[in-house]
Amino acid sequence: MIVAAADDYLHARCRTRLGFVDDVEFLLCAAEGVIHVRSASYVSLFTDFGANRRRVEQLRRRFSGL
Repeated sequence: MIVAAADDYLHARCRTRLGFVDDVEFLLCAAEGVIHVRSASYVSLFTDFGANRRRVEQLRRRFSGL
C-alpha cells in the first residue's frame, strides 16, 4: 500500500509472510545518481527475522540488472 508519493520519494507499507506490516521508503537523489532505501518494521519488535534486509536486497538485485 502506498502511503505517500512525490517525484523523488515513495513511502509504502508491505506485509510480511507472518502478517506483520513494514515501512519501506525510497528517496531518489538524482544529483548523486542513487536511490536511498529504508525498510523497517512498522511495529517495534526485537527482530524482523531478516525480512527487511531480504526485501532491500531483492530490490537491489532487480535494479542492478537495469
